Amino acid sequence: MTVRPYLRTHDLALAGHISVQQVRNYEANGLIPQAQRSPSGYRLYTQQHLAALKAVKSMARGYGWSRTSAIMQALHRGNLSAALATIDERHAELAGKRFQIEQTLSALRTLATGSVSLQSASHSQRFRVGEAARQVGVRVSALHFWEQRGLLRPVREQYSRYRLYDEHQMRRLRVVVLLRDAGYPFNVIHLVLDELAAGQPEKAIAAVEKRREELTKISWTCIEALTSFQHYVREFGPQPGFAK
Repeated sequence: MTVRPYLRTHDLALAGHISVQQVRNYEANGLIPQAQRSPSGYRLYTQQHLAALKAVKSMARGYGWSRTSAIMQALHRGNLSAALATIDERHAELAGKRFQIEQTLSALRTLATGSVSLQSASHSQRFRVGEAARQVGVRVSALHFWEQRGLLRPVREQYSRYRLYDEHQMRRLRVVVLLRDAGYPFNVIHLVLDELAAGQPEKAIAAVEKRREELTKISWTCIEALTSFQHYVREFGPQPGFAK
């Protein structure tokens, strides 16, 4: 049996389990390389296009479509460094979230042991709203919105009336950030914070631990995606400046 050197659009769509229009969209957006054309104008795809398509689908699960697009576009421009920089950004983001989770769990577990009272923060360090936002990596507007929803209750500086976030409020803020990032609705977050206020942080700990498990799955998905990406680069892409 003769093996065709080229794949038609329909063939590539079937092999990649996507529609013919999606194949065209992927090509137009730089997710797969530009196809050659036959004398009659038909697109001629190769095994490289199939490998690129598989890499895209794998990468999207861990890196999302926006980052995957940036990664594959850079790669197909011959800029492996830019592609890897985008990959590194995702890993740094995950590392930051993991650090935040561990910080929050540590604080909640300290509360669970009863070694620190929720009311013991009156003499702790206090942050103004801008610094509090920087501490957890969100915008100041988010803190204002969450305050409006009753999730945060910063105190006011006596003369300037600036909002101040003490240890208690920073703990609440970290929990809010984690749970909002995980997609929890406001009513659930209110319940978790009420548990904290009552000195019973077990629900909050369970919610944050669940978020940590979700993050672990995402990290593993990224590792699996990188295997597909590495195979594609080694076979068809620009090579890094070191020996294989």
